[in-house]
Amino acid sequence: MGIRSEGQASNAASPEDREVLLEGIRKRFGALSGMMNERVRRLAAASEANTLGARSISAVSAATGVSRKTIAKGIGELSAPPDLAAGRVRNAGGGAKRLVDKDPTLLPVLDSLVGPTTRGDPMSPLRWTLKSVRVLAAELNRLGHKICPRSVGRLLKNMDYSLQSNRKRHEGADHPDRDEQFQHISGTTQEFIASGDPAISVDTKKKELIGEFKNNGKEWRPSGLPQDVNVYDFVSLAVGKAIPHGLYDIANNEGWVTVGIDHDTAAFAVASIRKWWIEIGKYRYPEAHKILITADGGGSNGYRTRLWKTELQKLADEFGMAITVCHFPPGTSKWNKIEHSLFSFISINWRGKPLADFQTIIHLIGSTKTTKGLCVRCALDIGSYPTGIEVTDEAMASLNIVRNDFHGEWNYTILPRPQRE
Repeated sequence: MGIRSEGQASNAASPEDREVLLEGIRKRFGALSGMMNERVRRLAAASEANTLGARSISAVSAATGVSRKTIAKGIGELSAPPDLAAGRVRNAGGGAKRLVDKDPTLLPVLDSLVGPTTRGDPMSPLRWTLKSVRVLAAELNRLGHKICPRSVGRLLKNMDYSLQSNRKRHEGADHPDRDEQFQHISGTTQEFIASGDPAISVDTKKKELIGEFKNNGKEWRPSGLPQDVNVYDFVSLAVGKAIPHGLYDIANNEGWVTVGIDHDTAAFAVASIRKWWIEIGKYRYPEAHKILITADGGGSNGYRTRLWKTELQKLADEFGMAITVCHFPPGTSKWNKIEHSLFSFISINWRGKPLADFQTIIHLIGSTKTTKGLCVRCALDIGSYPTGIEVTDEAMASLNIVRNDFHGEWNYTILPRPQRE
């Protein structure tokens, strides 16, 4: 009686036994799939096919996911192993050719499409579009380069490209006297503080829509219970518009914010200063006869704004105080003290919280504090401040203004006008 080989025994097995063997192959390959390289996977599948015997390649292919052609190649390698260099899985030159090898012009074309402003070509079809991998792949295919979006992404990484957002760096052209103006502002501020007179920094913070709108940032909440807000930030859905005008008392590290509901005008900016002086300033500085205001070069408190100066003249006459103003040069607004000493902390305090109503924004601003002792007070101004107010030459001529010898357009003092009998 002859002895059957293992393969012959497997071939003689019943369909049920054969299915059990194939299920065992599936489990083994599933457990080891992440540990096998291409060559080990090929040889393992070939070894299983040898075990099952003739006509088993199709069955093993279905169980392992390895192609019939690859299994046949593995069976040949088991009988006559190839002479591979140490560490190699394939013979030299094996595998599919790289895209850049098949298409040598692919990389230069891709680089020209995705390069900064498409290399200055104003006629480039991608100059004014979002350069996503899908758009780039579509354009490359249009130009005759067959490629998919995933391959575009891989090539871009190899070319040292990455997803980038905009970065704020341009402040505009530097004024030749920029640094000297900074020194002038610093010196004047120190003089006022040393003499016990108020030195304040003023500006208007970004306008905010009031309503159930998304506010950037995150806050701690119970898991799975985020704050629900409107899907769209349409102005028509807003309860109103908040205009926060801020004032920062440099010596006392105190902030004051007036939240307007109408327009950001020079009259509104000066009204905010007036309210601060009446509520806080005159008690902080009971002996003061002058005040220093540092402000941006543009906006409602800009050095070219006529209404700003005429409203300050009214304030000087009302309080009997000399008001000195120092403007930051054009393009340097971020240097204004209020930006990083007050506004930045307000933004941190209300991040992730919808500004649902005016009361909410008042409370969030007023509760802003820092470890260095900053405290902030806030008030709502429901007054009307119309735009388009013309200031005549006669009104400008009536100003009691003294301009500094150094850039008098930026540095000036408005004195109280003599009282009429």
